[in-house]
Amino acid sequence: METPETRLLIDAGFSGRQIRQRLAGIARSAESVHGILITHEHSDHISGLTGLASKLKMPVYCNRLTKEAIESQLEIQIDARIFTTGDSFTIGDVLVETFSVPHDASDPCGYLLRTVGGNVGFLTDLGHATKLALERIRPANVLLLETNHDVKMLQECPKRPWSLKQRILSRHGHLSNEGAAGVVEQIMSADLRHLYMGHLSRECNKPEIAHRVISDCLKRTGGTHVALSHASQDVPCATLTL
Repeated sequence: METPETRLLIDAGFSGRQIRQRLAGIARSAESVHGILITHEHSDHISGLTGLASKLKMPVYCNRLTKEAIESQLEIQIDARIFTTGDSFTIGDVLVETFSVPHDASDPCGYLLRTVGGNVGFLTDLGHATKLALERIRPANVLLLETNHDVKMLQECPKRPWSLKQRILSRHGHLSNEGAAGVVEQIMSADLRHLYMGHLSRECNKPEIAHRVISDCLKRTGGTHVALSHASQDVPCATLTL
């Protein structure tokens, strides 16, 4: 995400090389990024920190427990800018609001980034949407929302052990398509303009299934004004300008 003054990454799950390549694809460099906001320490959110934060000394914004988990897992030292979950702070011309989410990590959080152009929300990796999370994300004009799995596909997936299925389906696991639709139903307003479905499971979801569930929800809740897209690991989304 960038404003006229500030460029930020939200998490760094790809390798440092892959992140550099994707930034180059939009004529940006890793050296021009002002910081990385980390939601939690699971590997698919921090793998690129070794090649970015450690080598470039790029600032990493996270809470203390997440910092400790990152440094222990990756065996690196990061330039951590510590916040307490629930705090708000500024990076350049961006006001960053943080809030707790229920997930099986040390101290996972979501973000609402307030800019002159609009508010961008990140609500991913959570087992259920708490009243707090819904309240904090409601002002978003653009929202990345987890639509991780189709429950039936997950239950029938032969590659996932039952213990993992239980973890994913738990209240500290991941949002299903229907769970994401429940979030949309509760936060729908005229202010929400763009909705990105994110963190789709390769084995236990399909973009067309997630799209149908969320699209039906938008129709039921008067959200036909919302542009619906899905974020893919393989192909970067088109740049959105607010």
